[in-house]
Amino acid sequence: MIAFVSGRVAAAGPDGAVVDVHGVGLSVQCTPATLAGLRVGEQAHVPTSLVVREDSLTLFGFADEDERAVFELLQTASGVGPRLALAMLAVHSPNALRRAVSTEDVTALTKVPGIGKKGAQRIVLELRDRLGGPVGDDGGDLRSPARAEPWREQVQMGLVNLGWSARDADAAVDAVAADLDGGETPPVAALLRSALKKLSNQQ
Repeated sequence: MIAFVSGRVAAAGPDGAVVDVHGVGLSVQCTPATLAGLRVGEQAHVPTSLVVREDSLTLFGFADEDERAVFELLQTASGVGPRLALAMLAVHSPNALRRAVSTEDVTALTKVPGIGKKGAQRIVLELRDRLGGPVGDDGGDLRSPARAEPWREQVQMGLVNLGWSARDADAAVDAVAADLDGGETPPVAALLRSALKKLSNQQ
């Protein structure tokens, strides 16, 4: 088990980052919210969870220990693998997931791509006693459309990490925001991809 990686962020992309640990580049898959806190060229301490498969070793990284703990608990539910667990944390904060499961909020869970109504009901049934209720003072809102549109900052930081200037990143974020119809805001990863597409079209 690799509990964390600590070193210089060598690269960052829409789905993960590479952390240079004493000359070894470790690829870490992360949620957009976690990636937003990483800066290429700067030191980072990233709690991790290593998922071992017959044909692969995949390292998943998180913003804090609580996010990692929830990621691992989610996978104890039948049908929830590491990719789906990461997708759940990309859409909801750990406390939002605790609240959704403890209150049997199936609608909130189905906002995650890949989770249907039956899957959400199964997750509630199997995880209700394991996840517990919300902790701390986290409001538990959806990560994407939360207060003051934090997705803007997350997407802007993601673009800067990928090498775009702050000016270009801001313009791309404004362009993506202009395309939103005022309905439900897509996940940050989808917004980041839209911003990258707009920047690519400008070249």
